Amino acid sequence: METRLSLYLCTKKEMTIGIVGVGNLGLSLLRGIEKNNKGFRIIGSKRNLNGIVSESESTTFTSSNNELIEKSDIILIALKPYNVLSFLNEHRDVLDPKRHTIVSAATGITTDEMRSAIGKEIDLFRAMPNTAASVNESLTAISIHRDELNREDVIFEVFDSLGVTTKIDEKLMESATILGACGVAYVLRFMRAMIQGGIEVGFDAKTATKIVSQTVKGASELIIQNGSHPEQEIDKVTTPKGCTIVGLNEMEHAGFSSALIKGIVTSYEKIERH
Repeated sequence: METRLSLYLCTKKEMTIGIVGVGNLGLSLLRGIEKNNKGFRIIGSKRNLNGIVSESESTTFTSSNNELIEKSDIILIALKPYNVLSFLNEHRDVLDPKRHTIVSAATGITTDEMRSAIGKEIDLFRAMPNTAASVNESLTAISIHRDELNREDVIFEVFDSLGVTTKIDEKLMESATILGACGVAYVLRFMRAMIQGGIEVGFDAKTATKIVSQTVKGASELIIQNGSHPEQEIDKVTTPKGCTIVGLNEMEHAGFSSALIKGIVTSYEKIERH
C-alpha cells in the first residue's frame, strides 16, 4: 500500500481525468472536481459543445471520445446506461490496460458486462455519485471489480473531493443508485412541498425557500454530527399535545412514509426489470 501510494503522490499531477458525456451528471462531476482540484487535469467530451460555459487552465472539452481516451489516464463514463457497452466496444482497441482505469457512473451495467465489451483485463470501478457533486456535497458509493486495483487510492480521492464516499459490494450498486442518486429528487420534491406549505401559511416563496433549505440542511447535520437515528431527533421536537406531533400524525394518516418507501422500492424494481 505504501509503495503504491508513494507512486501515486509522485505522479498525480501528471494524471488526466477524462469524463465521457458531460450532461447533467457528467458536468456536475467535472465542475465538482474542478472546484476542489487536487492537481489533476480534466477533459470532458460531448457530441455538441454548445452551452459548455468555458475552459480553464486545468479543464478542456472535446467532441471526440478518441481524443479524450488518448489524453486520459482515468476515464469516467457518465453516459446513459444504454450507451455504455457500445462505447466500450467501439473504443476497445484504444483502451490500454497498462495506462487506463475506467470508472462507470452508469446504473445497471455490471463490471462483468463492461469487461466482456472491452475484451481485455483492465482496472474497472463502478461509482454512483449524485448531482450534488457540483457543490462538493455528493454521496458517492464505489465498488471495485477486484482487490488491489492499481489506482484505488486515486479514485477514492477524486470522489472524496466531491463530498463523501462509501465502499460497497457491487450487488448493492442499484440500491445505492435509488437511495443516493434518485434520492436527491425525492428530497427536493419533499422540500418543494414544504415550501408550498410555507407559502400557504403566509410566507413569500423566497423566504419559505430559505427557511426550508436551512431546516433540511440542519436536520441532516443533526444526524451526521450526532450519529443519531432520525426518530431520536424527532422525539426532541414532538411535545405532548404540540403542533409538531399533530402535523406528523396527519402526514402519516395520509400515507407519507408508506408513499416514500413505495416510491423507493418501485424505482429499484424498475432497474431490476432491466
